[in-house]
Amino acid sequence: MPTLSAILDELTVPGELCESVSPGVLRCLACAHRCVLAPGKRGACRVRFNHAGELRVPWGYVAALQADPVEKKPFWHVLPGATALTFGMLGCDLHCAYCQNWLTSQALRDPACDVAGNLIRRVTPEELVKSARRVGARLMVASYNEPLITAEWAAAIFQQAKSAGLKCGMVSNGHATPEALRFLRPWLDAYKVDLKSMRQETYRQLGGSLKNVLAAIETALTLGLWVEVVTLVVPGLNDSNEELWQAARFLRGLSANIPWHVTAFHPDYTLTDRGATPAETLIRAAEIGREAGLNFVYAGNLPGQVGEYEETRCPACGCSLIKRRHFTVTENRLGAGGICPQCQTKLPGVWS
Repeated sequence: MPTLSAILDELTVPGELCESVSPGVLRCLACAHRCVLAPGKRGACRVRFNHAGELRVPWGYVAALQADPVEKKPFWHVLPGATALTFGMLGCDLHCAYCQNWLTSQALRDPACDVAGNLIRRVTPEELVKSARRVGARLMVASYNEPLITAEWAAAIFQQAKSAGLKCGMVSNGHATPEALRFLRPWLDAYKVDLKSMRQETYRQLGGSLKNVLAAIETALTLGLWVEVVTLVVPGLNDSNEELWQAARFLRGLSANIPWHVTAFHPDYTLTDRGATPAETLIRAAEIGREAGLNFVYAGNLPGQVGEYEETRCPACGCSLIKRRHFTVTENRLGAGGICPQCQTKLPGVWS
């Protein structure tokens, strides 16, 4: 019986996001690790590798495919109430101890994930777009594992999706390179970034770099992508007032209109030594975001427990425009093009 590694190695094509370093040696440009790969070597993600001087990258399958509300991504300023068809593959360039998608993200890194091979379904971009139309989706979204490390596959799907009139989004850890974001930009509308911490030490433990994530948020904005940022608030890891203020001020320094989602942690994967995030912590984090001058701050994963932080309000007049409970839009008063019906202010987002 073939190993998971052998199965995934077969499901590859030559990659585009790379450059030559020396004869036979390549630098991968898909994520901020910028792995230098001699023949036979794999990147930090385990799924991109140098085969005889050629970069091979994942292609032609999904390991997760789900139609659900775009609010679940979460994108709360992108086609409210719309269905998104979300696909994912295997692998990640980080190794977060609390990853809720660890079965797919930690494949080839954690032997417990070898069963993820049973999730693999061979598929074409055209077939995925047909599936999106069948379920009435208005968006195609790459998520579940880290989509940057499968950027070539995502781009192929997004090209077909855009031709079919769909919007395209990516749910990412943000450990990106400018090259990868520019490569995706022609077909990408929305980019959600996980800002996991404002401490480099925390990112070092997760296998990444804080400065690269902060730079990627800025680059995505500069490229004209719609950007929303999520911070999973983990007790004892990143829930201090100091760190929350640092995150809020950083985002405000880029734009007051970046939606910041502070969401509740629950024990998962190997981080099971602490309890779930209480509602009062999320409300405290949301209040910090608002005090820092962010116009759109949301608290997630605790439906019905965080008051107005499940709503979108007009930053000019304070009118409640979109009401939600968890991932369900219960009321949408936003006018065409994102216009507040009370004061005619245009809210930022992807509304059509």
